[in-house]
Amino acid sequence: MKTFLITTLLFLSFIGVKAQTTLPPPPPTPPDVDIQEKADTSKQAWGEYPPEFPGGIDKFFSFLKKKIRLPYLDDNLRGRVIASFVIEKDGSLTQIKIARGLRQDIDDAVIKVLSLSPKWKPGMQNGKPVRVAYSIPVPIPFNDF
Repeated sequence: MKTFLITTLLFLSFIGVKAQTTLPPPPPTPPDVDIQEKADTSKQAWGEYPPEFPGGIDKFFSFLKKKIRLPYLDDNLRGRVIASFVIEKDGSLTQIKIARGLRQDIDDAVIKVLSLSPKWKPGMQNGKPVRVAYSIPVPIPFNDF
């Protein structure tokens, strides 16, 4: 009985013991990269100064309202099309995509109007223009905005 009790106590005392784990080695340091060079070729989330439509965002929505030609809309169809695009260093819009759409013909109309957009004032980082990813909701029907 003594042997059983001692064995049980030893067993229970080792249950909470864990072996040490070794940490993986740190990742190798990347080669020296000129940060400014990288900023010039990659897409930025925002610069020091965000991009701006000529006249401001209200003028941008006025432009959309004036130019957009939506196909037939049901009276019950309401929502938002989320459009994403990149504002290039020269202010032009590229990589225009629909992140969340309503209907294919409506999504196509939004893409068409965005491709007609005049050039924006580009985003700036350290006094230089940078590419900036941008998303914007477009309300459908547009007069709901």
